[in-house]
Amino acid sequence: MGTFIQLVVDGLSTGSIYAALGLAIVLVSRSTGLINFAQGAMAVFSAYLTFVMYQAGLPLLVAILISVAASFALGALIERYVMRRFEQGDPDTAVVVTIAMLTLITGICAWLWTYDNRIFPSLFPLSTVSVGGAVLSIRSIGTTLVIVATMLVLQVLFLRTKLGLALRAVSINPYSASLSGMPVGRLLMVGWGLAAGLGAVGAALVAPSLSLTPGMMDGPLVYALAAVILGGVSSPLGVVVAAWLIGVLESLAAVYVPFIGYDLKIAVPFMLIFIVLIVRPQGLFGRREVVRV
Repeated sequence: MGTFIQLVVDGLSTGSIYAALGLAIVLVSRSTGLINFAQGAMAVFSAYLTFVMYQAGLPLLVAILISVAASFALGALIERYVMRRFEQGDPDTAVVVTIAMLTLITGICAWLWTYDNRIFPSLFPLSTVSVGGAVLSIRSIGTTLVIVATMLVLQVLFLRTKLGLALRAVSINPYSASLSGMPVGRLLMVGWGLAAGLGAVGAALVAPSLSLTPGMMDGPLVYALAAVILGGVSSPLGVVVAAWLIGVLESLAAVYVPFIGYDLKIAVPFMLIFIVLIVRPQGLFGRREVVRV
């Protein structure tokens, strides 16, 4: 039983890493209707900014807050001067542009800071507690709680605030939103800025568990996209639950399913995607779209 609890806790901790990036992807999708494949690279860039300021002598929390503000500005600028040229065109073209930005930002990080592994400081202590025979890391618990709080804030933002409703309206129909007097351009910039800021928070939580390198978020990005598909691109709650489900099932399958083991555990989220898309194409928590023709 102790081993089982340990695997579940480890899976929740790993799933929280995927959820941090998945929430940022959902935020862009809910405000612009696009999937931003460059979200991971933008998060890595913010992590490097935090690391540089921390090395310069700033307290870690202050460095993270400054990085979040800088990431918000960067996300808004990317939307204004890059993505806006493609948002009203073919959606496939806009997706290709985000992939190109992924490559570009990763290359910039490598050029500025090389591919050397760096140890990123953590907001939470490295101490552990024992519960039911399982050893729980304070860092893992803290990361999970922050992700839960972030999910709740996003749920309230989109369902209970005027800004969230405006972002959803712009995502669904920018033309109608503009006719209603909404500042569509500013709202799109805010959506991208919020997602970039959220990505900076996620990177600060993820980086201590991984080595800080330009490609640090490449692996988590795949799992985050899987969580977005499984949970539903319209539901922050669904993304977090799906990310936890992926993390836990992956952790359990690696130990209890011999033919999967640690080598094939990456196949777990793809098997889940295959099953869920057959049964419920909109995702576990997504809403079915009805189109009038």
